[in-house]
Amino acid sequence: MKRILALMMLCITMSPIAKAEDKDCALCSTVKTIDGKSVDLADYQGKVVLVVNVASACGLTPQYAGLQSLYEKYSDKGLVVLGFPCNQFGGQEPGSELQIQEFCSSKYKVTFPMFSKVEVNGSGAAPLYQFLTAQETKPVGSGKISWNFEKFLIGPDGKLINRFSPRTTPDDAELVKAIEAALPKG
Repeated sequence: MKRILALMMLCITMSPIAKAEDKDCALCSTVKTIDGKSVDLADYQGKVVLVVNVASACGLTPQYAGLQSLYEKYSDKGLVVLGFPCNQFGGQEPGSELQIQEFCSSKYKVTFPMFSKVEVNGSGAAPLYQFLTAQETKPVGSGKISWNFEKFLIGPDGKLINRFSPRTTPDDAELVKAIEAALPKG
């Protein structure tokens, strides 16, 4: 029994999420783009990153337009928006990656990076979301994602700055203020 416990502890400490926590870095994992390419999130270090779990058939889906506006307004200043489709909330993202990509580009003209569908809660949660939801931050604390379009703001150093609820719209003054404060000066 002690051997099994020791082996389990070794596996936990060797996992990518444990490494990310040790580094206090939200951008310490690899993900797949919506068209299947591997991307190391560390490639976004030095940028302000807004991570959002998205869905195409949700009452909050029109937030895609606001996310695109944020991306257009601030991308040349160092902001990148990363969309992670998720079907865990009311089955509101049932489509394939191709269907999601087509929907986002045709309906909302999305040009910010989109990624393959992920789980954000539970034992199957993507390592990125395991890390993000474990962090205590404001205005929403740690814990499970409550619904589609929850937002995590990560600074240029890869550290989580803020977490915003799904109902916080992309043009919300508090969110915009946090983005502007995090952007590199100069």
